[in-house]
Amino acid sequence: MTADPNLLYSEIEEELRASVRDLLADHSPVSAVLARIEGSDGYDPALWRKLAADLGAAGLQVPESHGGAGASLRETAVVLEELGRSVAPVPFLGSAVLATTALLLAGDDAVRSLADGSRTGTLAVPFSTAPFSTAPGRPFTSSVTLGPGGTLSGRVTSVADARSADLLVVPAADGSLHLVETGYELTARTSLDLTRPLADLTFDRTPARPLTADPAVLAHTLLTGAGLLASEQLGIAEWCLTSTVGYLRERRQFNRPLGSFQALKHRLADLWLDVVGARAAARSAADALATASADAPVAVAVAASHCGTAAVRAAEECIQLHGGIGMTWEHPAHLYLKRAKADHLALGTPAHHRAVLAELVDLPA
Repeated sequence: MTADPNLLYSEIEEELRASVRDLLADHSPVSAVLARIEGSDGYDPALWRKLAADLGAAGLQVPESHGGAGASLRETAVVLEELGRSVAPVPFLGSAVLATTALLLAGDDAVRSLADGSRTGTLAVPFSTAPFSTAPGRPFTSSVTLGPGGTLSGRVTSVADARSADLLVVPAADGSLHLVETGYELTARTSLDLTRPLADLTFDRTPARPLTADPAVLAHTLLTGAGLLASEQLGIAEWCLTSTVGYLRERRQFNRPLGSFQALKHRLADLWLDVVGARAAARSAADALATASADAPVAVAVAASHCGTAAVRAAEECIQLHGGIGMTWEHPAHLYLKRAKADHLALGTPAHHRAVLAELVDLPA
């Protein structure tokens, strides 16, 4: 029997949250995010340097012996909450979570350059790839094949954080992982979430360095990504609830605040319950992953199935309860809805994770 999960934030985690929130408030206000998505770049390199290198967020889960901060996935999850709350355009999920986790598990020294923020990377899988698609009986499917001399050939579509990546961790069809730095073709795609660009990658006898032949590394990397993505979804939901409550306190109709109407109170109360549940689920998943708990697959399935739905509902309520202003391009509500919708499909849909959860806890259909 495993220990009870620790759902509370430690003093260090709250200090980290305050630092990240202050940095994002100073260097990535909503006005800056709205202006950046109008361009073709998408990401904010200056913001990434401050977050990854100056603050050290990129190497939180990396041991000090490999140039990181020696923290845990609990701290990484706190950063993701704040990135979700600000819809910051940085490749944290792809580089600091997916690529870093894969390199750490494979024991490759390339993780040092990701930990100090000097380079970025990502895991070259479609953003919709679910972690439990690699479980026994559900072999990982990939069009990338190994060729002579360890070269790779094939195509991977809709890869998140690939446009800014200096290195790629590429799974082959047998689940083995390979490091690719040059020699591939990248085609940008139009993403629903303009703050997290997607791209297609084409490999044609591309030189690659083998990282590991163990398919369990890919499976655990995807499990970690899905579990921590729940924290980003929690941040999205919390911002939507907080901003909506603030608006309904100020906006008046019939000479009284909109928030005083009973029907709106009920809608906000229901939303608050969703957010509270999402926080518990996300923290449970982060703690289970950080402590390598045997219950981690169950905790991740619970978090991924609940937080994705909660984030989308909070973003939809945010737009509806803001009335006409919520429908404008200048108001940031659409950024949160697009991020929530994109995350809803990322690393497994809530429906997929509910089906997996039923199998894990042996619930009959």
